[in-house]
Amino acid sequence: MKKTLVIALGGNALLQRGEVLSAQNQYKNIEQVASVVAALVAKYRIVIVHGNGPQVGLLALQNQACDLAPPYPLDILVAETQGMLGYMIAQTLGKMLNMPAISSLLTRIEVDPTDIAFNDPSKFIGPVYQPSQEQELVANYGYRMKRDGEYLRRVVASPRPQRVLEIDAIRHLLSQGNVVICGGGGGIPVAHDEQGFVGVEAVIDKDLAASLLAKELHAEYLMILTDADAVYQNWGTPQARALRNVTVETLRPFAAPDGSMGPKAQAVIEFVEQTGKTAFIGALKDAADILKGNKGTKVISTQEAMVS
Repeated sequence: MKKTLVIALGGNALLQRGEVLSAQNQYKNIEQVASVVAALVAKYRIVIVHGNGPQVGLLALQNQACDLAPPYPLDILVAETQGMLGYMIAQTLGKMLNMPAISSLLTRIEVDPTDIAFNDPSKFIGPVYQPSQEQELVANYGYRMKRDGEYLRRVVASPRPQRVLEIDAIRHLLSQGNVVICGGGGGIPVAHDEQGFVGVEAVIDKDLAASLLAKELHAEYLMILTDADAVYQNWGTPQARALRNVTVETLRPFAAPDGSMGPKAQAVIEFVEQTGKTAFIGALKDAADILKGNKGTKVISTQEAMVS
């Protein structure tokens, strides 16, 4: 039986920073995703999780600019991005030769409504802005803004994912040989109350959602693809060095919540520690070589490192 590989696609896989958020630009970037997946389907059962930060932020802006109806809440906007991007990825994958059936599944993920993340919004969504625009954005929309490099971006609550509600459907689709696109944008955030599940105003981190999904699927591998070709020690200095084969203990200092690699490192650490399986971080274009151990960063458990 093929081994299961969960791929988490960073936002750069769908839209390069600074590009206009057009359908044409996103299709152009998704073509590379399709080429990568096409090279892997013969060997792996593949699950694709994607980000939605720019897309959900744009939808929020479009909602607020329309005076025909009140703006939709974030959980519905996340669902919209799942449908939109899932469709675009499926359309592009479907053009590749020897591609198996493709299923894109709207996916709800349960969160804790008392999560402290609701008190400290930290998840970037939407386009980048100049610092000079902050007062206008806060005044007009009530946005919370934080620095993202030299720019500003809107931030929203990002509670930890607790449970994938559609996990049985995902397992079934995988068992039938489907490439499954699910958990887009970190999943539609819902919480349980006395009447059932209700949507909440949040955007879940897609790397943590992919890690949870990989654990619930008992996947052999989790691969987080981003715009960096590996995790680097002393990043941004002349002493920068790519980490190739590391244990979770070596990676742990990179899991700081205020670093750009933080959620990715934390997601990988949790998957490896709780399953004993292998995870990878690297660039989309290098996916096949990353799995072979030739590029990217490979992360294994401390116990496995001691045995080998």
